[in-house]
Amino acid sequence: MAGPSSLRIRKGRPPPESDAARIIHNDEDDDESIELHNPRNRSIVEQIMESDQASVATAVVLTALAFALRFYKINHPDQVVFDEVHFGKFASYYILRQYYFDVHPPLAKMLFGLAGWFVGYDGHFMFENIGDSYLENHVPYVGLRALPAILGSLTIPIVYAIMKECGYSTVIAAFSASLILFDNAHIAQSRLILLDATLIFFMSLTIYSYVRFRKYRYLEYSPDWWGWLLATGTFMACTWASKVNGVLTVVAIGIPVLVDLWDILDIKKGRTMEYFTKHFIARALALIVWPILLYLLFFYIHISILVNSGPGDTFMSPAFQETLRGNEMLLNSQEIRYYDTVTFRHKDTRVFLHSHWERYPLRYDDGRVSSQGQQVTGYGHDDSNNHWQVIPTKALPETGRGRIVRHDDVIQLLHVNTQSNLLTHDVASPLMATNEEFTTWPKDDFSRFNDTQFQVRLAEANEGEPWKSKSGHFRLIHVPTKVAMWTHTKQLPEWAFKQQEINGNKNINEKTAIWFVDTIVADETGTDMKNRTGEIAPQEPKKMNFFKKFAELQLLMLQHNAGLTASHPYASGPINWPFLLTGISFWTENADQKQIYLVGNLVGWWTCVIAVSTFAGIIGSDLLARRRAFEPIPEPVRNRLWNSTGFFVVVWAVHYFPFYLMNRQLFIHHYLPSHLASALVAGSVLSFVLSETVNYPISVWGPLTRMKPRTYADLGVKGPVVVGLYLLLLFIMFVYMAPLTYGTPGLDGVQVNARRLLSTWTLHFAAKPTTDTA
Repeated sequence: MAGPSSLRIRKGRPPPESDAARIIHNDEDDDESIELHNPRNRSIVEQIMESDQASVATAVVLTALAFALRFYKINHPDQVVFDEVHFGKFASYYILRQYYFDVHPPLAKMLFGLAGWFVGYDGHFMFENIGDSYLENHVPYVGLRALPAILGSLTIPIVYAIMKECGYSTVIAAFSASLILFDNAHIAQSRLILLDATLIFFMSLTIYSYVRFRKYRYLEYSPDWWGWLLATGTFMACTWASKVNGVLTVVAIGIPVLVDLWDILDIKKGRTMEYFTKHFIARALALIVWPILLYLLFFYIHISILVNSGPGDTFMSPAFQETLRGNEMLLNSQEIRYYDTVTFRHKDTRVFLHSHWERYPLRYDDGRVSSQGQQVTGYGHDDSNNHWQVIPTKALPETGRGRIVRHDDVIQLLHVNTQSNLLTHDVASPLMATNEEFTTWPKDDFSRFNDTQFQVRLAEANEGEPWKSKSGHFRLIHVPTKVAMWTHTKQLPEWAFKQQEINGNKNINEKTAIWFVDTIVADETGTDMKNRTGEIAPQEPKKMNFFKKFAELQLLMLQHNAGLTASHPYASGPINWPFLLTGISFWTENADQKQIYLVGNLVGWWTCVIAVSTFAGIIGSDLLARRRAFEPIPEPVRNRLWNSTGFFVVVWAVHYFPFYLMNRQLFIHHYLPSHLASALVAGSVLSFVLSETVNYPISVWGPLTRMKPRTYADLGVKGPVVVGLYLLLLFIMFVYMAPLTYGTPGLDGVQVNARRLLSTWTLHFAAKPTTDTA
């Protein structure tokens, strides 16, 4: 790649200082390389393409194409598509101001709510099912889809600008931008009510801002230096607040920042600890404190908007729920008194505590023996067999507050229909040999009185706090054996009517062992007390500290995100993503055989894989050569590879490899941020291949900077020709796959088969293979 003059024996001298953190000094250059420093010696094509007018024109063309491709037939399909069932309804909740819960931070979803408000949407449609009609329900869905389409379109000129700011030629910058511009997966994600376009938009702005900040490193603490540093923190916070995996962008920026600080700390550079401390504090304020404040602000706005009771109430603690206007706990939470008949529900699975006359079988399928006691199960429907009476185990006053059940009271629970008391004992439960079986015992038989005693332990309660319906979340702890009443989603066999198992969990602090009283059916006389369970006058929502709400919400987001482990027909592992081995069926229409199948541009994705692999090969070869005292790559080119391409590779790796550690559901669209980074890598590697020099240096001069002689990249005629032919091939592949991206036109079976470029793609309406017979 380098000319003969650049291949020289390395002399015994200290290695050159990093271009990332030094004052640039004059360098010795041999005569043969001097001509490369004169911009007039570049090819005519290169000079034309590097003019300001050509650069701006290229950016305008790329942006116009991006808008055209992402807004083309954006009204099709006029039905709910894939995850629009989730993110569309969140826009409705913001407009209705109803509280919801989701595993992702709120910024992108709030922007959808803002877009819906802007186009006059009233929030009436709940996006219940894929295929539900927007037109029949008068939903301004094009306005909602326009938001990600705009952000996805603006991502293209940002990618172009990143490459230009990093010193790459116009042709190379257009190449990287085109890998995103003509990518079917990016276009499909940008045309629907989904979060990824917003995430990638803010991620690309974060990368751009950090590149601009680094270019001002010789003008430290100048307004531009501070401006781009704070912009990096701002867009980093927006990325983090758009989707949960946006936190990977924080890590991707954090790594080069730490490398930068490590370089500043080097005593050989002649810098004091005071100098280092100032730089550390500046970065800590702009890239840690400021983003955290913004992240908190987004959640503060989120919580301030969603003040009404909604579908997310049940995920939250009673204290949180009572801050929501119209919440059932706020309206109908009533104190429970001894001898009240109540129903209990499990907080997570929502089943009722239930019992019936049927008994456990003598032997289970695995050969274990049961007590043959009365079955106690979890049942999903309201039923009289869900009724339990709260019986005291201590003397009570005739009247007054002493008859109220309180935190840590020991009680018995009488199953009303069978007149037997709830009991657990040291017998293995039907489905879990390590947990205790729950059954009942006749109320008039006192031989096992102790085994029917349970302690009511309220969640987050103070001593003597009353037990309340709706809001009084509690654990029921068995007094003799110290197990907590618990249930899980696995069903019992037919002998228990496939109801849920109730058992005793030895971990009494198990977070899912939480129950609540759903209704107070009657008091001790059997009469429904209207003043306790009937409708009451509206009450003002209670107050709760924002930081307590924030902490509770963050913990729930982490828990539920980790709990997304259910199987999905289009889930895939990270090993498949770079090679585009899998896709996702977003939507189908049987009548016209139309479908949207999320899959990228195979030409572009495989190019990016080759580029990342090539970079690794180049760096490895250079390290080996230098180990043998050869300098195969000129210093400016090497610095560009390490500091620019290396940065892009870090962004790619940080957004990709952590998914190997995740046990949750994963899909191909989780790779899109890494794909954008790999497109930057591809452009950088192509520049290395086509040009023997780079545009260098590119940073803004400082007062102490003594510039090296400049060098200029020169792709010659071959650069535009190679890139032009490649983009033609990329565009042809995009057009060929476009019916699967836009969901129109419909394809017959033969056409579908022709577009199944990899056998691992699962397309709908494929023609069945036929065999000719004689």
